[in-house]
Amino acid sequence: MKKLFCTLALAAFATVSMFAGSKVIAHRGYWATAGSAQNSRTSLRKALDLNVYGSEIDVWITTDGKLMVNHDADFNGVTLQNASYDECKNLTLKNGEKMPQLKDLLKVMKKTKSKTKLIIEIKTHSTLEANQRAVRATLKAVKKYGVENKVEYIAFSHDVCLELVRLDKQAKVAYLLGDKTPAQLHQEGIAGIDYHIDVLRKHPEWIKQAHDLGMTVNAWTVSDKAGIEEVNKAGVDYITTNEPVLAMKLTR
Repeated sequence: MKKLFCTLALAAFATVSMFAGSKVIAHRGYWATAGSAQNSRTSLRKALDLNVYGSEIDVWITTDGKLMVNHDADFNGVTLQNASYDECKNLTLKNGEKMPQLKDLLKVMKKTKSKTKLIIEIKTHSTLEANQRAVRATLKAVKKYGVENKVEYIAFSHDVCLELVRLDKQAKVAYLLGDKTPAQLHQEGIAGIDYHIDVLRKHPEWIKQAHDLGMTVNAWTVSDKAGIEEVNKAGVDYITTNEPVLAMKLTR
């Protein structure tokens, strides 16, 4: 009887886990669709329409303090962190949109009724001072538009994560690089690990360790069917993907 009870309990747990599933974050927005482009206004709006958990963007600060949204450090020969806004304002994305500033996307977030969050990656700049300027400017902009509850933060730079936590104790911050244990980050007030799938394959124990500490776990960037199913089964909270529609189907 005891053995039967345990078997039924495990089956019930597996069923609940299967239906719970990992939540989906659209990497650079939902850009792999007609009329869209990475890190664009359209890719954000399309992600909001999907009602995925989050839409990820990347932020650089210019020499005159403007926050430009782009993944790479350079765009069409312009190094964003070394350029002024005048040098960036006419940069054109593949779908014909001008490269957005962070404020453009925060305005979209302020108006939307979607539950999708904006996941802001503050990029690693060439100096500590630039990293700190980017953090301060980002937090100030988020507060200005009153969307603190609609925004989360990620960074490869440990210094950026620590500065975010220092300046905003309520900010939800996750670390990307993959070289620190959940326990180390938890002691510093960082809310989650956001690690490449290969890091989690190497350290599968970090998923449980993070959860035991009340932290979240995200796997990136997972866009193939096998990988999505793998990390979903492993119990990660979030999957960052270039294929959000596929991921939503596989994690239901």
